[in-house]
Amino acid sequence: MYGLVNKSIQNLVETNFGPDKWEAIKLKSGIDIDYFISTQPYDDSVTFKLAVAASEVLGISVDEVLVAFGEWWILKTSMEKYGGLMQAGGNNLKEFLMNLPLFHDRIMMIYPKLTPPEFKISEVEDNSLVLHYFSKREGLVSFMRGLLLGLGKLYESPVTLEHTLSKTTGSDHEAFKVSW
Repeated sequence: MYGLVNKSIQNLVETNFGPDKWEAIKLKSGIDIDYFISTQPYDDSVTFKLAVAASEVLGISVDEVLVAFGEWWILKTSMEKYGGLMQAGGNNLKEFLMNLPLFHDRIMMIYPKLTPPEFKISEVEDNSLVLHYFSKREGLVSFMRGLLLGLGKLYESPVTLEHTLSKTTGSDHEAFKVSW
């Protein structure tokens, strides 16, 4: 993952828990990187080690860390770094989700080494749809949940999520029914 991801985790922790907690997380993770460069790719293990260490230091589950980080990513990081791109995604939650399959094509122009997930949309109704999430990376389902919850907050359309398909039960991808 790019350094921007790890910098965002640092920002989340420092803003909500203080710089001392971030230092404790870094120490516990065994990551000996003083400064993450936003545009530099880092091994995914760095991010996962930080998430596990954050879980231990903050006394919450790794899933809770990833959900919180997903919300933070939408509400803080993406709006600060890609505000125009986010706004171009749609005027409301439904439009943004409908446009999501094309979103990473634009991001890849900024980060050419990105390995983004793929999204497909089905079962579109007035106040719900099913979002199919295909990723080569394991362990990011809770992060995806946080992203969707963050989008609901961004568009002032609180969402409920039903995890309808999962790799853990034999599917080749994850799927969420997103209702608002």
